[in-house]
Amino acid sequence: MNVYHFKKGTEICNYSYSSNILSIRLNRQRLVVCLEESIYIHNIKDMKLLKTILDTPPNTTGLCALSINHANSYLAYPGSATSGEIALYDGNTLKTACSIPAHDGPLAALTFNSTGSKLASASEKGTVIRVFSIPGGQKLYEFRRGMKRYVNISSLVFSMDSQFLCASSNTETVHIFKLEHLTDSRPEEPPTWSGYMGKMFQAATNYLPAQVSGMMSQDRAFATVRLNISGQRNICALSTIQKLPRLLVTTSDGHLYIYNLDPQDGGECVLIKNHSLLGSGKMEENKENDLQPPVPQSYAATVARQSTVPSTSTMPGYSEDGGALRGEVIPEHEFATGPVCLDDENEFPPIILCRGGQPGKAKRS
Repeated sequence: MNVYHFKKGTEICNYSYSSNILSIRLNRQRLVVCLEESIYIHNIKDMKLLKTILDTPPNTTGLCALSINHANSYLAYPGSATSGEIALYDGNTLKTACSIPAHDGPLAALTFNSTGSKLASASEKGTVIRVFSIPGGQKLYEFRRGMKRYVNISSLVFSMDSQFLCASSNTETVHIFKLEHLTDSRPEEPPTWSGYMGKMFQAATNYLPAQVSGMMSQDRAFATVRLNISGQRNICALSTIQKLPRLLVTTSDGHLYIYNLDPQDGGECVLIKNHSLLGSGKMEENKENDLQPPVPQSYAATVARQSTVPSTSTMPGYSEDGGALRGEVIPEHEFATGPVCLDDENEFPPIILCRGGQPGKAKRS
């Protein structure tokens, strides 16, 4: 693993591990390196090894989630290889917080909200998505993505205000769920035929098997997106652009789709722009459906602009004050020697560039 400082463009340190690095997560407090059967937790300030979680259940995909809120540096990872148990670990106190029996089948996706107060999960079936309170682990919401077919959840993400949760898979449909509770203090509905039928339907669930009544009480998607492709891996993000909620979908074939999300009525999201990330950088606009003022050219330029991170060919080499020796394997339960300290809270955290290699080696990116 090579750790670089984004602003300074310098290498901070270089670590090797006993097996392949499957995933890396970080916030302004902790850096987490996930291997198949162990997890390493580093202090982001000086990159010292704080804790090694050994003998974790086999985690071949490197599934784990770390809260981006450094005040709540909670880490979530599979607590079982055969069931949907979530192990919750406090990265600040370096102690186990709790274990959450989230699903019957193995986990496929985990994500925290921006404050680290909620955790969403999905199993390999991909039909039900659940949201839990953190650190208590109580179930807050349960959403049903679908019943007809099992899917592979590829992206699970909260909006920054935690009002929405987006889930995408290898199908053509992206689901957006709204996190809201219906209270019993709502005004009484007028006595209509549909109202009576709704109450009868609700009462009938009390006499049905728990599995069936639970399925009927699960909330459905608040909004959806129909992609023109299926079977491809994609990553989603819920963002606010020009003070309006947008859904961004990036597909593995190199396209970025931007949709308008109606925060009040939901429904089918409207495609606004389609940008080819691998082509000439031309932005295609759906002017007919774009109800908002044209986006300034600066926004398109920002989306199409290439990264300014220095290439590895021009990246300054290893610094002697960067910490552990190049290629050094971190001893388990021991601290790494003192690397560069990041004392300025206004600095960006380091950027990690990593790709898989042979066991015991970390390839330089």
